[in-house]
Amino acid sequence: MADGTRLRFGVFVPQGWRMDLVEIDDPVEQFEAMTNVARAADAGPWDSVWVYDHFHTVPEPTMETTFECWTISATLARDTRRVNVGQMVGCNGYRNPALYAKIASTVDVASHGRLYAGIGAGWYEHEWRAYGFGGASTGGDATPPGGFPAVPERMRMFREAVEVVHRMWTEDKPSFAGKHYAIDGPINEPKNAAGTPDKKVPLWIGGGGEKVTLKLVAQYGDACNIGGDLDTVRHKLDVLKGHCETVGRDYGEIVKSMSFNVHLVGQNDDPEVATEKARGTVPYDEYGKSFHVGTAAEITERIRPFIEAGIDYVIVYIPRVAYDHAPMEQFAAEVIPQLG
Repeated sequence: MADGTRLRFGVFVPQGWRMDLVEIDDPVEQFEAMTNVARAADAGPWDSVWVYDHFHTVPEPTMETTFECWTISATLARDTRRVNVGQMVGCNGYRNPALYAKIASTVDVASHGRLYAGIGAGWYEHEWRAYGFGGASTGGDATPPGGFPAVPERMRMFREAVEVVHRMWTEDKPSFAGKHYAIDGPINEPKNAAGTPDKKVPLWIGGGGEKVTLKLVAQYGDACNIGGDLDTVRHKLDVLKGHCETVGRDYGEIVKSMSFNVHLVGQNDDPEVATEKARGTVPYDEYGKSFHVGTAAEITERIRPFIEAGIDYVIVYIPRVAYDHAPMEQFAAEVIPQLG
């Protein structure tokens, strides 16, 4: 890697959001299937396990299970011993940011300092409206309860929220008065597992917005998570580097992460046949637009250019891992050594 940073890997656990627990009927067995994936990762070369912050399934809302991310973050922290536990990413609109900071501080202690706290502006309109989350709390452009704020308003909320979280983690009885959020001397103890503000919980900021999100990463973030094709990733990292220079931040100390949907197939497998169970009714051509389908060698070569571009943390989603750990084990045995 260009700056000598050690490449690390994380894996998503199946929590239901992506319809990845539907073949298990009992909710307790579903939860244990999710936990077993985390425990398997804990025994391997993975640095972290990850969950999504959603309530309704995709690609469309169904009556299928979706486990809540902070509850499972806490339980996974207690059911593992080594791996870090993260959210990709926590939706700002679903929790007051001061409460988010308090929850994260508590989970960091529960994990003995293994929390990666993810946060983003939010995007899934259906569940936002269904759960009745409002927008701005004050001002003429306030969003009524159950409304979905437009992007500019969500980003203004997000900008304030990140500062609130940072203050909650680094100051005693902080104060903040914004248009959307205000705090007046809240006590957040302990702030983290170490009990000191200089050991702040790592904040992972999701999104690639150049004017707000990447600027917040430079100011407050310990890591970013961006997406897109290779040219887009190179451009976003250049923008982040520019923001770091503007605020006097060391670009090298920020983790640059990216998520990949990966479907490993055998050397002699027909990819269309090998992906049938995971695809369901989705045509193979469509599935290939959102998943990297290939052998371990092929997947390695698809990810490698992004690492050369500056990505130093790879997080993978592997379908059907709730029912079969073998693809995760194969990725760990055949892809990670070639890239790491």
